[in-house]
Amino acid sequence: MHLMYTSGPDGKRVYTLKKVLHGEVTKSAHPARFSPDDKWSRQRVTLKRRFGLLLTQQSFRLSFATAEDW
Repeated sequence: MHLMYTSGPDGKRVYTLKKVLHGEVTKSAHPARFSPDDKWSRQRVTLKRRFGLLLTQQSFRLSFATAEDW
């Protein structure tokens, strides 16, 4: 039995142990296994570079209205 989730009406995650909830297939709430021998890392990086999804290709601007927001 694994922890599963689906999106609720308000957009938040609803956790359950069921594979199907209200006719909707749930997703696993656990991350994928980590492997130091990652056979597909080159392809993933190539695709991210092609579509501009690498962190080095994105511009992040941190703007805070007040010191309390920091």
